[in-house]
Formats: sequence, structure tokens, C-alpha cells
Amino acid sequence: MTNQTIRIVAHIIALPNKVEELKVVLLELIEPTHQEAGVIEYKLLQNQDDPTDFTFVEEWVSSEALNTHLDSPHFQAAAAKLEGLVTAAPDVRRYHLVA
Repeated sequence: MTNQTIRIVAHIIALPNKVEELKVVLLELIEPTHQEAGVIEYKLLQNQDDPTDFTFVEEWVSSEALNTHLDSPHFQAAAAKLEGLVTAAPDVRRYHLVA
């Protein structure tokens, strides 16, 4: 299948005492990312049962659009702020729609 969109699920786990600080950093990504060419969906979720657990659900028109996002100043700035706020590096997985 050609011209298939790219789906991203990115899990980020905050240190227990850094939940609100991490949330601020992640929320700063929303508006500028919604302005990017090639973004279809970019949503941030927080687990109701475990507030340290955040998940981005994303859809991009292409790998190129996603790569442009990853290289953007706002994404790079947020990534630089993660140290000391998270338990480990984000678990980022790329998917394509099967059915």
C-alpha cells in the first residue's frame, strides 16, 4: 500500500515527584506541533490509574513529515528537558494501519 500514514504511540513515564513538571513540558509540544505541515493527529493522554504514565498518539502523512517534527526546535527543546523528569527514555513505536 502506498501513501500510507505513519502512526506513533509514544509512552513517557514521569518520576513520581516530577509528574506536573513533565506534564508542562509535554503540553508545550501540542500547539506548535498542530501547526506543522503533515500532522493529522497529535494527542497527549494521561493514564487515569497511574498519573506518571503519559502517552502521545500521533498520525503523520509521511515519514518525512514525522522526521521534520523530530528535528523541529520545539521538539528538540522538549527532549532536552526530559532528563531528571522521566524514569527512562520514551518508548516510541511506529505503526501503519492494517485494517
